[in-house]
Amino acid sequence: MIKIIKLKTLLLFLGVVFLITSCKKETDFIYGVTDVDIQKPDANKPNVKSTFTFISIAYSDLFGANISQTQLVELQTAYAAFGDQRLIEQMIIKNFLNDVGIDIPSQTEMNADVQQFIKDSYVKFFNRLPNEFELWHIENEIAGDDTITPELIYFAMMTSNEYRYY
Repeated sequence: MIKIIKLKTLLLFLGVVFLITSCKKETDFIYGVTDVDIQKPDANKPNVKSTFTFISIAYSDLFGANISQTQLVELQTAYAAFGDQRLIEQMIIKNFLNDVGIDIPSQTEMNADVQQFIKDSYVKFFNRLPNEFELWHIENEIAGDDTITPELIYFAMMTSNEYRYY
């Protein structure tokens, strides 16, 4: 009988302790978070380049000179005659990059100062400096793969969506 009373008292005591310790009001935490407007780097480029503009700018970016009217009309005709414009853009850029007269750094010049090469390329093609992530990512890709050439970087930039807009 005494054991039952002690057991009941112990259970009552444990129940009271459990209720006291478990019934705490939750603390509300307030964090000072500042709203940040996030935009893509090319978000302020809403206009698509026309065919003539795209070909002219691509030519002058690579050769450092204006394209002749005859060449421009020939390329524009090929551009208009084919349904897949992205494919034609890639073919035009590939042909420009395979020409011997292009103004492009060598592999050695690129590897000598990779960050400067990336910055110069961004200014040349996108009229802006790369952000920290873009700089880190491309530098990391170049460092991790010996087969990446300046021509490949130029091709990737010139066939990107950002290059297509102004």
